[in-house]
Amino acid sequence: MERELALEVIRVTEMAALSAAQWMGRGKKNEADAAATTAMRMMFDTVSIKGTVVIGEGEMDEAPMLYIGEQVGSLQGPEVDVAVDPLEGTNIVARGLDNAISVLAIANKGHLLHAPDMYMEKLAVGPQLVGKVDINAPLEETVQAVASTLRKNLSELTVMMLDRDRHEQIVRTLRKVGVRIKFITDGDVAGAIAPAMPESGIDLFVGSGGAPEGVLAAAALKCLGGELQGRLMPGNAVEYQRCIEMGLQDPYKVLSMEDMIGRDDVIFAATGVTSGSFLQGVRYLPGDRAETHSLVMRAKTRTIRHIRTLHYLPSKPIVKVAAEGK
Repeated sequence: MERELALEVIRVTEMAALSAAQWMGRGKKNEADAAATTAMRMMFDTVSIKGTVVIGEGEMDEAPMLYIGEQVGSLQGPEVDVAVDPLEGTNIVARGLDNAISVLAIANKGHLLHAPDMYMEKLAVGPQLVGKVDINAPLEETVQAVASTLRKNLSELTVMMLDRDRHEQIVRTLRKVGVRIKFITDGDVAGAIAPAMPESGIDLFVGSGGAPEGVLAAAALKCLGGELQGRLMPGNAVEYQRCIEMGLQDPYKVLSMEDMIGRDDVIFAATGVTSGSFLQGVRYLPGDRAETHSLVMRAKTRTIRHIRTLHYLPSKPIVKVAAEGK
């Protein structure tokens, strides 16, 4: 992929974030998601790619836009797979909480896993722990390995996970060994990335979350030198068959980084909607301006760019269109 593409796609997440942020704290998650999705789709038309959405807002009959299989981009440029989450954290925005982002990943055609919309068990770590942990190992052994590698006491470790009833056994195990737990209400793309961001203070991410979000997180972690191991969790025969139909012959196989994002280059871009552990949210300023904070990374070069942008809102018709009905 061309390196200029990294700077093109950040404009896509910026417009989605600006559109979603107008719904922050209004209690309307569907409207926030629709605004972000509309803006992202419109902005993709300006990007020089022949893109196919492999992770999106659902199937064609379930989603009006950015559905799996949809063609995006100007249709002039490299053929790429596209994974998107226009608003990761719809409940977060509706409730005015932290860590909502607009996010996407792009890889050469055929490299991104077509992850079905179901739960995935995840284990995510930063660069120092790559190859040092195993999702198949008992959790007690995993945290011991993390502590040993990082040269920390168990009491100094911080593990992040979604705050869900299904994680009750994991919580009991972690409490027993004495590590700290940091819960998040939503947004497990940002959560899984956190161990690879030194400023986050997170050593390990565990638990189950959405499988599509797992692929997006894997793309980011490849750029950051980290690792995510995953395993799909089909909940019934229909979901199991769905995995087979999407080309996953063994739905319970442990998925490596290569399984999820291939060996080739990948670009990851995210813009903060509300402030979080590594991105600031949209900030409205006098004079019809707004500031966004974005992150764009490329696996091939391990380049990480933090971009702060001042937007003059009257010149952003996409934001106005996407927010109609506010």
